[in-house]
Amino acid sequence: MATGAERVSGDALDGTGLDEAAAVFTSVRPRLFGIAYRMLGSAAEAEDLVQEVWLRWQAYDRTRVEHPAAFLATTTTRLAVNALKSARARRETYIGPWLPEPVDTAADPYLGAERGEALEIAALLLMERLSPSERAAYVLREAFDYPYAQIAEILQASEAAVRQLVSRARKRMAEGRRKRVRPEAQRTLLAAFLAAAESGDMAGLEQLFAADVTSLSDGNGAHQVSRRPVVGAARVANFLQAIAAWFWAGVDIELVDLNGQTGAVLRRDGELYGVITVSASDEGIDQVLWMVNPEKLTALPQRG
Repeated sequence: MATGAERVSGDALDGTGLDEAAAVFTSVRPRLFGIAYRMLGSAAEAEDLVQEVWLRWQAYDRTRVEHPAAFLATTTTRLAVNALKSARARRETYIGPWLPEPVDTAADPYLGAERGEALEIAALLLMERLSPSERAAYVLREAFDYPYAQIAEILQASEAAVRQLVSRARKRMAEGRRKRVRPEAQRTLLAAFLAAAESGDMAGLEQLFAADVTSLSDGNGAHQVSRRPVVGAARVANFLQAIAAWFWAGVDIELVDLNGQTGAVLRRDGELYGVITVSASDEGIDQVLWMVNPEKLTALPQRG
């Protein structure tokens, strides 16, 4: 496979060559976006990165590339590793909890078409604990089933080192996550949670929660958005009861497929207002994630 060095080829300026380049790129674009999104946790940043890959693909001497799909995946992954390093520096100034941007996987079925691993918002949040190299190795192996040898080539590491990266990543992911309930059970729990939260039913909420449930709200400092995690069944129930009178006023709720599981899209006066997802184990709902930063909702359909 060619390396990341860039040269402008003769056909880079030729219309026929660009048509062929575009056809190749379009055929693998869903996978490239899937890699970038899982690496960055941001649909907007993933789109920008994939556009950068396209610009590089146009300018590259494509006659040197034996396997275009592998070349493009390599370019995407390496750019994503670098982008993740700078993104983490920016997140240090973020106000309150930072959560990944939700994506509508019903509107973009290709995102989870190959394998749904490393796509749920809770999983993306856990991946923030991984180093950029661990995250890349984990995403390529778990979400796209790349062979270790190919991951090693992409990351410019030995196969033994890549196996260690994947092993460490799996352990760190497992440490922070219980076994998930089946999708239909998660949907049922989310619907029950929404009904109890709207009515301020504390007893009903506490029955749904695991003892150590955590509520995280992403608003980047927005007014009336909690800037700290709320932990524990009683505390989360109290928090929800306290906001019930004003938060749900005039809000319409739609259950949709977000990141491969059911989430709730909230609209107020027809305008997209926020997203709620829950993750759950046999012990009950153990995480409630609220996205109410408008900048995090741009990848969702703006239905009126």
